[in-house]
Amino acid sequence: MARLASTVLVVALLAATATAFALTEGLKLEPSPILGTDVAKVFSPVCECESAEARISFRLRRADRLDIALVDSDGNTVATPIRGRHFPRGRVVVRWAGVGADGQLLPEGEYRPRVHLRQARRTIVLPNPIEIDVTPPAIESVRLSRRVFSPDGDGRSDRVLVRYELGEEGRGLLFVNGRRRGLTRFPRTEDRVTWNGRQNSEGLPAGVYRIQLSARDPAGNLAVRTKPTTVVIRYVALGRSRVVTTGAARFAIRVSADARRVRWTLGARSGSARPGTLRLRAPRQKGRYTLLVSANGHTARAAVFVREHSR
Repeated sequence: MARLASTVLVVALLAATATAFALTEGLKLEPSPILGTDVAKVFSPVCECESAEARISFRLRRADRLDIALVDSDGNTVATPIRGRHFPRGRVVVRWAGVGADGQLLPEGEYRPRVHLRQARRTIVLPNPIEIDVTPPAIESVRLSRRVFSPDGDGRSDRVLVRYELGEEGRGLLFVNGRRRGLTRFPRTEDRVTWNGRQNSEGLPAGVYRIQLSARDPAGNLAVRTKPTTVVIRYVALGRSRVVTTGAARFAIRVSADARRVRWTLGARSGSARPGTLRLRAPRQKGRYTLLVSANGHTARAAVFVREHSR
């Protein structure tokens, strides 16, 4: 009788094991009720930008009533943005603002979405972590390729390169006189952004401009702009705007330009020369003349006053 009871017990255990194995294998073969997961990797609830909320998206194979929660690294539920809402079959999109159950912003860290399907009686923790990052990137260094340039299209000193280094990956933003003039394409710890000094395909007027750099990290946090650095757009400039001389006397004037050569006109005479010190002879007749010096379509002027020789 004892032997029979033992046999029955063994058979029952084997049957239970086989049933459990069959159920387990059946679950393995059954397709997941959730597919096509698309979850934001990182966001900043304080950035006041497009990435101020995390997007949680997936597809349901069948309609169901869902509870969608966020759990921390220890598996604790910290927020439940969706509770008992019915969703039809298809794409589900939920946005989470990074706040906990008490309505307060959660600390920086990683959180995972957990989806409970009430009708299917399944709970699935999505493998995609969402990082809350509210710390803006730090700008560690900024270097300009030049402080004076001429955006006239001749290929000589036409633009300013702003090289920078960040404490974390980010996209560089260049501001000129308070307006954004450049944005790098990819988030990197070091890169460069170019300002060509042009607007609507035309070079901006000669003058002094203020350059500042900022950066935006992948979460959307914006770095504080650097202190303004001045750069000068100069096409052609003269060392002085007024020359007083006597008839037929020689005089010199400084010419600054990035062009290989400049053209000049004074009275009935004209010519070309390299930038630098321009030495000319004044007209013989007394009077007021205008010295014109041009380079690549830009012109600088100086008044030349010719007096009679004193006796």
